[in-house]
Amino acid sequence: MPSLPDLVCPAGSLPALKAAIDNGADAVYLGFKNDTNARNFAGLNFDQKSMTDGIRYAHAKGREVLLAINTFAQAGRVADWQKAVDAAVDQGVDAIILADVGLLDYAVRRHPQQRLHLSVQGSATSYEAINFCQREFGVRRAVLPRVLTLAQVEHVIRNTSVEIEVFGFGSLCVMNEGRCWLSSYACGESPNTVGACSPAKYVKWDKQPGAMETRLNGILIDRFGDDEPAGYPTLCKGRFDVQGETYYALEEPTSLNVLSILPDIVKIGVRAIKVEGRQRSPTYVAQVTRTLRAALDSLRDGSERFHVKPAWQAELSKVSEGSQATLGAYNRPWR
Repeated sequence: MPSLPDLVCPAGSLPALKAAIDNGADAVYLGFKNDTNARNFAGLNFDQKSMTDGIRYAHAKGREVLLAINTFAQAGRVADWQKAVDAAVDQGVDAIILADVGLLDYAVRRHPQQRLHLSVQGSATSYEAINFCQREFGVRRAVLPRVLTLAQVEHVIRNTSVEIEVFGFGSLCVMNEGRCWLSSYACGESPNTVGACSPAKYVKWDKQPGAMETRLNGILIDRFGDDEPAGYPTLCKGRFDVQGETYYALEEPTSLNVLSILPDIVKIGVRAIKVEGRQRSPTYVAQVTRTLRAALDSLRDGSERFHVKPAWQAELSKVSEGSQATLGAYNRPWR
């Protein structure tokens, strides 16, 4: 077996960061409290003091901190994103995760010693794109969008020396990250620019007799019965009336869970496995980190002896979106 991939876990807050570190994460990823990162929700993310505390906590235990500056700099405000890069370097993060090629260029010229990762928001689905970013900006790792099969991931790895990171658990997005326009269509604000898909200011919960309606900028996203849990209104995961039938027209609320194919992911040389969920609670972070740590550690004895323990699946099913799990694009039996 190749060496185990790093387990990279989300930190939307200082308690979540500590939960990840204490439960076995090799690295955490986080963002500033502004629109330079793609999880720009109120109550999340880090100011200067909490980031300093978090980095100190992680480094004291030999773990890494990766900082996501993964939205795209806007005309007239490029300096705001450049300052974020400078601040990340000053904070002493182990790597900066970037999507904007202009910011990648700025970072490698201004801070040539800084380790740079290509964000999933960079939409690099081919080794040619990844090798370009390595050649031009010195990118050391690339996070692949969740639209590639396992065979396609292996093809990328075979044709690049850049470390490859893939998603292993969390909310599944059927879109090609960095190229989704659904939120822009509904709200006029893209997650690639303001850092939030379905920004909270456009969300409305409307209680009706026997039902709860959720709207995004006036668009009815879903209608939940009193006996149904009402999820956050994300446009791609709404139920819509299509030719007289109501169903999840774009995507069912589903969580990615790759426990069953972990040996395959390790075998092809994936360098890091990422857990989605900076918007989730410290309890979620602790539970998922602890479970995936146990699964990865069990692979040290060899993939031929690996088996998914029912307790692992039970733990992850408790925090799966929609209480459903899938291998997502890693396994497409219809192809």
